[in-house]
Amino acid sequence: MTVLSGGAAVDPAPSTLALSSGQGHTHRMADWSPLRERLRSIDDEVTMSWQELDELVGGLPPSAYEHRAFWGGKRSGWSGFSASQVQVGRSVTFLRRTDDSSGTPAIQRAAPDLQTRSGDVVLVGCVKSKLDHPAAARDLYTSTLFRKARAHAEGLGKPWFILSAEHGLIDPDTTIAPYDLRLANTSLSYRQRWGTQVVERLSSVLGPLDRLVVEVHAGRAYVDAVRGPLTARGVAVLDPLLGLRQGERQQWYRRMAAKKPEHPAVDFEALITQLADRGRARRPSELDRKHLLVPGLYSWWVDDTGAADLEGGLRHPVHAGLIYIGLAGAAKNTLWGRLVGMHLGKRHSFSTLRRTLGAVLAELRGDPAIDEPALTAWMHDHSGWSHCPWPTQQRWTQPRRPSLNSWILRSTWRR
Repeated sequence: MTVLSGGAAVDPAPSTLALSSGQGHTHRMADWSPLRERLRSIDDEVTMSWQELDELVGGLPPSAYEHRAFWGGKRSGWSGFSASQVQVGRSVTFLRRTDDSSGTPAIQRAAPDLQTRSGDVVLVGCVKSKLDHPAAARDLYTSTLFRKARAHAEGLGKPWFILSAEHGLIDPDTTIAPYDLRLANTSLSYRQRWGTQVVERLSSVLGPLDRLVVEVHAGRAYVDAVRGPLTARGVAVLDPLLGLRQGERQQWYRRMAAKKPEHPAVDFEALITQLADRGRARRPSELDRKHLLVPGLYSWWVDDTGAADLEGGLRHPVHAGLIYIGLAGAAKNTLWGRLVGMHLGKRHSFSTLRRTLGAVLAELRGDPAIDEPALTAWMHDHSGWSHCPWPTQQRWTQPRRPSLNSWILRSTWRR
């Protein structure tokens, strides 16, 4: 195509048109399709630097610099969005319209009532509003929407983590400083690398992820970045807020909160009876991740051979049966994380039980240090476990009479 400019014929680049400014200068016509494509993945708003936007569309027209009205009203260049906080030469913020009736297909909206299933793990996206000083990640983010998402995640009693644009996957109790980075404002390569690292970190904490359901409460950029790496590992990704606007998301959390039943008080003695029941003990090979991604209590047992080994190392009588009782919960230290990741893991420094058993066996064998592989093999061959899941909202009742190990429970388990 040829466009006349200042009386001369000009052949523009294949995807652009050439226009005259009226003073003899020729400008390319912006190609807005890359911007529309970029905005399709944004569920609320995104701020782009002036340079990034200029490069994305192949050169902004003079009117974008000279006339503020250029950025007003509904524009096909950013269909479905409005341009707000326009700082000429610096940045433009695009905000998704709530009254979008344009030809661009709207985000498919999920029926909230059909999205009530909870995942095995919950991921909550970070937000812009933060405290002005370092704090635990769960407390650093201050927006109403984040607080509701946090309450929902904590209420499920499942392991949950925060998706930080700057830090990746964060344990809610990790202290971090405030930062100013939004994932939607980063490059595609950054988001791809970020998503891969998040899933790798999640796997390092929880172990193999296959067949798990991961529930994500975050903006589109966050969900899209982790969806591919998660599904590649056999994870089902649950996005209960898909297509919901800001107000609709808050309504969703209110509905979910209203549906949660009150948790009755825990029968303390019943739990002790279960934990002390040798018939419930299972071998480590029977550990099932699917049913252990929850907080809870657990007991650890040894068989006759194991008891004899411990007696030899301690030079003190040890009988087959219960040797240890513990508590796991409620963020990343689930029963699975505690039993498999710590007690049956590869480093005794992560587990009081493992360190104690390792030291006793090293004494028995005359080893100068704990033999980690040998310790793991011994635990698989001569020990077992039992557990009792319980939601974090539950409270303990006062035992009516002394129970097994109640002297420990008074100081370490009472909630």
